[in-house]
Amino acid sequence: MLQKKFIRKCLCTFTLFLIITIAAKAQFGQKPQWSADGNALMLIRQGELVRQDLLQAGHTEVILSKASLTPLGATAPLSPRRFSISADGQKILLNTNTKRVWRYDTRGDYWIYYIPDKTLKQLGKGLPTSSLMFAKFSPDGSKAAYISGHNLYVEDLRTGLITPLTKDGTDRLIHGTFDWAYEEEFGCRDGFRWSPDGSKIAYWTIDAHSIRNFLMIDNTDSTYSFTVPVEYPKAGENPSAAYLSVVDLTGKAVKMNIPGDPVQHYIPRMEWAANAKELIVQQLNRKQNESKLFLAQAANGTAKEIYSERDSAWIDIKARWNDDDPSGWEWIEQGKAFVWVSEKDGWRHLYRIDRNGHEKLLTPGNYDVIDLALIDEKGGNIYFSASPDNATQKYLYSVKLSGGSAKKISPANETGTHDYTISPNGAIAMHSFSNSSAFLAGELVSLPGHKTLAEGRSSAAKAGEPRAEFFKVKTSDSIEMDGWMVKPTHFDPLKKYPVVFYVYGEPAGQTVTNTYGVGNNGLYKGNMADDGYIYISVENRGAPAPKGSKWRKSIYRNIGTLNIRDQAMAAKEILKWPFIDSSRVAVWGWSGGGSSTLNLLFQYPDIYKTGIAIAAVGNQLMYDNIYQERYMGVPPETTADFLRGSPVTHAQGLRGNLLYIHGTGDDNVHYQNAELLLNELIKYNKQFQFMAYPNRTHSISEGAGTSEHLSTLYTNYLKTHCPPGGR
Repeated sequence: MLQKKFIRKCLCTFTLFLIITIAAKAQFGQKPQWSADGNALMLIRQGELVRQDLLQAGHTEVILSKASLTPLGATAPLSPRRFSISADGQKILLNTNTKRVWRYDTRGDYWIYYIPDKTLKQLGKGLPTSSLMFAKFSPDGSKAAYISGHNLYVEDLRTGLITPLTKDGTDRLIHGTFDWAYEEEFGCRDGFRWSPDGSKIAYWTIDAHSIRNFLMIDNTDSTYSFTVPVEYPKAGENPSAAYLSVVDLTGKAVKMNIPGDPVQHYIPRMEWAANAKELIVQQLNRKQNESKLFLAQAANGTAKEIYSERDSAWIDIKARWNDDDPSGWEWIEQGKAFVWVSEKDGWRHLYRIDRNGHEKLLTPGNYDVIDLALIDEKGGNIYFSASPDNATQKYLYSVKLSGGSAKKISPANETGTHDYTISPNGAIAMHSFSNSSAFLAGELVSLPGHKTLAEGRSSAAKAGEPRAEFFKVKTSDSIEMDGWMVKPTHFDPLKKYPVVFYVYGEPAGQTVTNTYGVGNNGLYKGNMADDGYIYISVENRGAPAPKGSKWRKSIYRNIGTLNIRDQAMAAKEILKWPFIDSSRVAVWGWSGGGSSTLNLLFQYPDIYKTGIAIAAVGNQLMYDNIYQERYMGVPPETTADFLRGSPVTHAQGLRGNLLYIHGTGDDNVHYQNAELLLNELIKYNKQFQFMAYPNRTHSISEGAGTSEHLSTLYTNYLKTHCPPGGR
């Protein structure tokens, strides 16, 4: 327990706000680094590594100054992007000069700062610049392992000897990291693990030889165009084969014999099984509706199944409820058991599972665990997020490690969304809270009592300022949906206003959450409320809201149909409201939301008059296999379902105004989708407006003036075809 003498309410609120912001927005690989006692954070601030004591007012210690970060003979300091500290606290690993690999800058250079003698040394000398990935210390801090050029290396930090542990890696035989689809859809990036005793390394190998390249065309960066190949398995195409191996530090490897066809199964999770002799492995079948857990022997590769489950739709893995990170295994009782998440009883719950597969439900009740925050084994508690009574909100709960009734930890008077970064000892947490009208960031609290130790920065919407109002709407299909609405600034209930619907609609995200800033439209130039628009979003079935698996999984094999009908039927009820102008109804969305926009405009032209679709999947068969097959089944068995839900199938239904936008360099939703859709619209003589952004990716953010141009285009089109203001 914390002593009263450490409590300091005068701690600088801005400092804590900065810490919580950094923790929340950290790129892949830089999780909050806590001190050994759990009372301080290590973080990069203004190019230096500092220790911020959370319990002493404003106490900051510079661990690595810019002078310390300047290599011998260099004129400028390193600019660390990420860091880690060896277990003995004597070495600091620094990731610099990083380069982007798909979504994140996971390639770069690595340096080690030796604290005792205050020296810097670069890892991987002789290997290409900015080619190292996922470098990490061995448990005893004497070595480091990393990936370069699709091969795994280990480096002795005393002698500098670099030993390649694999030698045959290529862009098609990928050791220690993953291909595009594994990264995008499973969150798998770092693909190797040190054994607890530091004598071996377990790693993935992805064999992508059978995967065809999708060729994007670059027409602008040279006199002659050239192709940009992306190894990309489309829906219905076989995935890459995945293998696991354990290698010792001389390069002698043992392949794990995981049962089943490696092409028709996925391996999204693997860790050492709380010892240096075994791996624990999760395997999914191709349909992703059967999960098996294996214990594999490092010495000879034999594997034994210890647990399995099936679902009539799909099974989510850890990355789906743990911030896109599938790493780690929640061992308890000194490795005798672990905590597992399953929806097997219709709700997402925590279970205790022992090494023989025997299970015990820890969180009984009709509610979903949203995410797992911390297992405090010493304190006997598990902390997790849930919201049993309102799917737009999120609160911290705890349950005894032995299971039982959950206890709400978040303050009862703070209605909205709570997020926590909890210290490893479970004693303190950085807390942020927000709802549609206010936010609090950087508050330091003690657990489990949730007493404020240091106040954070707070803000509230100004009186009379438009903000999102939450509502529920029940459709003619008896489906009750959550929604939010932002009314015009000078709302007059006797007038009729245009309505703009914001939609996503697929299982990858929610739009209706009670958070600060909800209802803002970052693409719109100006203020929608001031200009006289009603802005609305409603949450259809299939969205990952904490409403039970039946709600979420009813969309199985129904993307583009069930979610679209839910949205349209909700809009139909909303159009009955006396202040809605049914002649001025617009809808817009990005990515999956762009697909939903197209389907709504094509399938329900009597409701939606104007649509703006950005980076949409026009034909679901053109998207990657892991995502689409998870939610739509595996073609050719389900090809009819894919086509039934694809916008290209319904293009002839367009009667209203359509603005379609796509980046030609989109490696996620390929520009191919745009041209396939354009062909269908042209075939039926459907008039529309189209904007292609050369070489822009899925975010359409690269290049001078791009964001301003996109925003102007979006706003002008909306104002022209769905004029603002009450009438």
